[in-house]
Amino acid sequence: MIMKIFVKAKPMAREEKVERIDGKNFVVSVKEPPEKGKANDAIRNALAVYFKTGTAYVKIVSGHSSRNKIIEIIGK
Repeated sequence: MIMKIFVKAKPMAREEKVERIDGKNFVVSVKEPPEKGKANDAIRNALAVYFKTGTAYVKIVSGHSSRNKIIEIIGK
């Protein structure tokens, strides 16, 4: 099962958190800066913890250099 979600990224935040806005929309705040993929990796890690899965099952489909991202989470 593949779940597709829409994420608004907030890099350089004071604290890391995942907020569910509604069924498929999330706001993910991470402390890392948006350079060299650091924020994207932190977002994948935060979502993996939130959905209780591994980072290998969280894939950024589009929006690698944008705040608005489409992410697939692959269920086991």
